[in-house]
Amino acid sequence: MATSVARHASRCLRHTRLARHMSSVKGYQAVNEPILEYRPGSPESKELEEAIRRYEGKVVDIPIVIGDEEIRLDQVRSQVRPFDHQKKVATFCYATPELVTKAVESSLKARKDWEKRPQEERSRIFLDAADLMAKKYRMDLMAATMLGQAKNIVQAEIDAAAELVDFLRFNVMFAQKVTEYQPISPDNVITNTMSYRGMEGFWAAITPFNFTAIGGHLPMAPALMGNVCLWKPSDTAMLSNYLVYKVYREAGLPAGVINFLPADGPVFGNTILASPDLCGINFTGSVRTFKTLWKQVADNLDIYRTYPRLIGECGGKNMHFVHKSADVQSVVNGTLLSAFEFNGQKCSACSRLYVPQSMWPKVKDGLLAALKEVKVGSPLDRQNLVTAVIDDKAFDRNKSFLDKAKSDPSMTIVAGGTCDNSQGYFVQPTIVETSDPSCVLMQEEIFGPVLTVYPYPDEQFLQTAEVANQTSPFGLTGAIYVQDGAAREQLCAMFRDAAGNFYINDKSTGSVVGQQPFGGARLSGTNDKAGGPHYLTKFISQQAIKERSKPMTTWKYPSMETQ
Repeated sequence: MATSVARHASRCLRHTRLARHMSSVKGYQAVNEPILEYRPGSPESKELEEAIRRYEGKVVDIPIVIGDEEIRLDQVRSQVRPFDHQKKVATFCYATPELVTKAVESSLKARKDWEKRPQEERSRIFLDAADLMAKKYRMDLMAATMLGQAKNIVQAEIDAAAELVDFLRFNVMFAQKVTEYQPISPDNVITNTMSYRGMEGFWAAITPFNFTAIGGHLPMAPALMGNVCLWKPSDTAMLSNYLVYKVYREAGLPAGVINFLPADGPVFGNTILASPDLCGINFTGSVRTFKTLWKQVADNLDIYRTYPRLIGECGGKNMHFVHKSADVQSVVNGTLLSAFEFNGQKCSACSRLYVPQSMWPKVKDGLLAALKEVKVGSPLDRQNLVTAVIDDKAFDRNKSFLDKAKSDPSMTIVAGGTCDNSQGYFVQPTIVETSDPSCVLMQEEIFGPVLTVYPYPDEQFLQTAEVANQTSPFGLTGAIYVQDGAAREQLCAMFRDAAGNFYINDKSTGSVVGQQPFGGARLSGTNDKAGGPHYLTKFISQQAIKERSKPMTTWKYPSMETQ
């Protein structure tokens, strides 16, 4: 009885809060969350240091959450610090196929109420979550991302604070914009309306390690539009993702709308794909995994209640293409940051550089001089630009590419080339010069701090641009550095299909929600542009409604009359 009274009181408080804030949601205009600087001795630096101390001294026990039920199993796994892999940050366990099925049932049950709620009410919950993340839990999210994903202060602030908050706030604004349209009603007899529904069934969100913001965004976006979702977080971002989930619940997200399911990838995938109620997958990860999911959907197409929608972001092999008219210092600074920030573990990171032969000595000298100042180590040391790659698999992959560079006569290691996993998974920032624009390091995604450079004959910039356009199967980001107007036009035309996010005289990383909606085509994904308004249309099932206010008096058309 006491529990029922408490729940009733809680519902009353929630409805009062929603009513109070509802008017502020209508016409809501989002602005980008300010990025804090964390200067030594600043209030935010002190708050962050305190949060890190709190998390350094504990290992967080993370449950599977289905509805309101927290579930823990015997087989316990660990998330460790990538830069000090003997230290755990969290423990968790994998959901079994039976628990994934239970989560599907829980979500479908929650959908009945959630989908009927007004858009303004759903929006208010996520705006409240954004406020909690921007203030009350900002430093918790920062500490979890720094310790668990090895992001330094700047990268954690951009990701786990600013971008995550931006996703929530801008999606609320975009949700209003994409549901504004109402069809024409030509007279007083017929009224036409468009109803914007969540999809029938459940979504699955499969999220990556490299951005806490993406982890929080992929299940949130369908939920905002009236859908329910199963969230499978990455093993190596478990702590930060669980904190995001808890904030959603604290902000008022009902049980079961998003279920939190740590799970083995194939177990999770096979179980959701076997459900007739699957209506969509929101995915960020490898090409291989996304292709597997797509093929399984096709194989199971006859069992589904509706055609599942697939959204995929699968990485890139991004280039900086430099013309002889480019500003050398801009090329050096932009390339260094794009290639080595967060250890090259951004899907937008610059991985290949095309530079005129006449300019290469200056660019090389600039990069080498800058690298002498770049420090590598723990993200807890604010002087370190580069930290550790995420885990042993990433380390081994990077090492294999370094070994290839050392054994291939067409390649020369100009800087770096070493790695050490004795304490953390550290790969030194590496620059490889190649005489072969089709070598393996120019084609395959490495996802680490490895930059491959092809110095091309100055007069062959258009031929080389065509080679660059055809070398990689990806089409995510790309940048050109050029001051000459005619060359700029030629290169823009040449690379029109080569990148979903294209930069001119700027680095290929750093898209901002609401400013550069993000996504690419080719093998990079479905280019649905997260951070922009069109992305949310993937989660809407529209219903066109025609209502007649007067009875039909005849079935005959005027052309059928005799006189």
